[in-house]
Amino acid sequence: MARTALSHRICTGISRRRLGALIAELAGPWMAREESRLGERRGHERLRAEGGGPSHQLVFTDRVIAALVILRFQLPHAVLAVFYGVDRSTVTRAVHEIRPLLAARGFAVPGEAGLRLHTLADVFAYATAKGVEPRLDGTEVRVRRPKAGSRRYSSRIER
Repeated sequence: MARTALSHRICTGISRRRLGALIAELAGPWMAREESRLGERRGHERLRAEGGGPSHQLVFTDRVIAALVILRFQLPHAVLAVFYGVDRSTVTRAVHEIRPLLAARGFAVPGEAGLRLHTLADVFAYATAKGVEPRLDGTEVRVRRPKAGSRRYSSRIER
């Protein structure tokens, strides 16, 4: 139930039709990276037929959805780990695998078919050309206070 709910437009920010197209587009590059990574780790070509060996705890589709949800809401990885029934480190690893694929794909500009922005410089150049004022989200992130007695600890409360 949670996996179906997480693929909803409210969670991912895109329709299920576009999500399916995105997954299909990213599957090839992800499989190539995964096979390359495993080949480097093994030190030789695959000996077993494809599909042999341990399976992933999070399938590729779930990895893409988890990455989109985390990018959209900045949730702690532990929250999605509970939804998927896996360890937090599994979600963290999955998100770190998918983010470079999404970045390489670029970000579509609404109303501009075929236009993709790949870097922050591209975003500012596009905004300047269109006469748009860009706004950056400066959301604060909670930082844990060092333990009392540690070198970085200060008893002074900063306001």
